[in-house]
Amino acid sequence: DFVRNEMTMTNVRLRIDELVLEGFPPGDRHRIAAAVEAELARLFAERGVPAGLRESIALPRVEGGAFELAPAARPEQIGAQVAAAIYGGLTR
Repeated sequence: DFVRNEMTMTNVRLRIDELVLEGFPPGDRHRIAAAVEAELARLFAERGVPAGLRESIALPRVEGGAFELAPAARPEQIGAQVAAAIYGGLTR
């Protein structure tokens, strides 16, 4: 017998109205934002949709907590860490 597991695809639409990051050069904002978007897409694809988000909801705020960056962190690294903090906040 042949058994096939099918993964169900879930569409996720995440809108971030405001992302407050202090202490970063304003010129890096677009690269940081692009990195946040790419990393969130990867996390949702790899780890799935957190249980609390499987229905359409609106969250007024997601607390991502704090994290440390290397002094010479590139915008892509910053964005990846921000995305991980956001994803972590969504799973709490």
